[in-house]
Amino acid sequence: MPNLEKYVDRHAAGKVLARSLDLYRDRTDVLVLGLARGGMPVAYEIANELNLPLDVFIVRKLGVPNQSELAMGAIALGDIQVLNEHIISHMGVSKEEINRIFQKEREELNRRALLYRENRPLPELKNNTIILVDDGIATGASIRAAIQALRQLHVAKLIVAVPVADKEMCHTIALLVDEFYCPLRPTNFEAVGLWYENFSQTEDAEVYTLLMKAKKFG
Repeated sequence: MPNLEKYVDRHAAGKVLARSLDLYRDRTDVLVLGLARGGMPVAYEIANELNLPLDVFIVRKLGVPNQSELAMGAIALGDIQVLNEHIISHMGVSKEEINRIFQKEREELNRRALLYRENRPLPELKNNTIILVDDGIATGASIRAAIQALRQLHVAKLIVAVPVADKEMCHTIALLVDEFYCPLRPTNFEAVGLWYENFSQTEDAEVYTLLMKAKKFG
């Protein structure tokens, strides 16, 4: 793997990650899941390069009231909820506020599921190898929720692949999965977007388009 300083964009990052995952090329028991929305362009390139099926996995961050960028937890498909009790206690967030935000984010999660997948059922995940992909890991709330949800679905092997994450966060997430791939692990991480030249927001339409363009959707 070459020394990396920054990725051009999410698609370029996916092509870099695909090199590390060549062992899984053409496997019939492997599925690539992109975390919506930013993980989808990365996942698309991995799936296309390795000739693997692609699908989307949806997780919504639960932001602290009036500080939405600060994650106090996340929810994923299947009514999975992961809470950061330390942040909730430190910020004094009440149960009523948590429930209000949970309901709001669950509505958005369901909206996206309908929009992206058009009522298609999720492919069979049980007893298959899953490559879970995002564009980076900051707080870890979203990826933790996705990991917990997939574990409850009894996948055979869970691999997380991300282009960039804080060095310490890499150690933390690696302990939760069977394999972990992250080529760029800066000690001065600060934010995912700093490690991309182009980090424009991935829109709903792009997620849908990538799924339709994928060689194997689900």
